[in-house]
Amino acid sequence: MLQVEHLSYDILEEGRQSEILSDVSFTVQDGEMLVITGPNGGGKSTLAKLLMGIYKETAGKIYLDGQDITELSIDERAKAGIGFAFQQPPRFKGMTVRRLLSLAAGKVLDEKTCCELLSSVGLCAREYIDREADATLSGGEMKRIEIATVLAKRHALCIFDEPEAGIDLWSFSMLIKRFEQIHKEKKESLILISHQERIIQMADRIMVISEGKLESIGAAEEIMPSLFGKELDSCECRRQKGGDLYGA
Repeated sequence: MLQVEHLSYDILEEGRQSEILSDVSFTVQDGEMLVITGPNGGGKSTLAKLLMGIYKETAGKIYLDGQDITELSIDERAKAGIGFAFQQPPRFKGMTVRRLLSLAAGKVLDEKTCCELLSSVGLCAREYIDREADATLSGGEMKRIEIATVLAKRHALCIFDEPEAGIDLWSFSMLIKRFEQIHKEKKESLILISHQERIIQMADRIMVISEGKLESIGAAEEIMPSLFGKELDSCECRRQKGGDLYGA
């Protein structure tokens, strides 16, 4: 279980303290899927990076399965069981996709396993397995490969920051199926940061972050009507936005 208590994050901006995230508290139960949504710039990705240890909180505590991980490094949090997929994944010149997947898994993966992982995120495995994970890949291709690296190993908690960004509809459908499978197995907790209606609909609970504050959190059936009623006037608007709840 993930437990977050009174998490805040400030930055120094033009000589003044600027509050990016303020007093956020929540839990994620074992096997639960929590979807975090809200307007762009509201603090969602900042929260994800605080959970992974990429940013250092100004105040608050983070616990994973009862262990205080607040002071742990990124590597230590990964070893503790947190997997993270960036909104904009890094690239690795000179490293093949096959090698990257094996490193993520912590063991050498055979070709069949690598191909299954790549196929599960909508990539034609044999076209990518021996390619370098470098600038020759598009943003959408790299995004899917990074998601595959997170899926290569079982975690206590997986965090996906806008997994739908930059990928085509067919690949998105493959990702949805994979997330549904993980959720059904109830062996890993999931945090998905997304504006996408189809992802939001999968959630056990939804958390809305706006202007650095936790605006609301609750069961999907409680939160969704207020979200879609407030932000969208019609289904036609959702179709025009590609299913996004909040504009890009």
